Amino acid sequence: MLIQLGILLVVVGAVIHFGGRTLPFGNLPGDIRIEGEHGSFYFPWVSCIVISVILSVLAHLFR
Repeated sequence: MLIQLGILLVVVGAVIHFGGRTLPFGNLPGDIRIEGEHGSFYFPWVSCIVISVILSVLAHLFR
């Protein structure tokens, strides 16, 4: 089970890394981005919710 989880994490990481230009995660409307003179703050609020819903649906399907 741990080997399968590791393989799944590698695949998800590769999709996020190489599909970053085509997948809109991190740039969805509702993500908080504040840029100031001395720094910036970024919190992908909506992206976190979307990923959480997708993972919840997948967990429910494979249960």
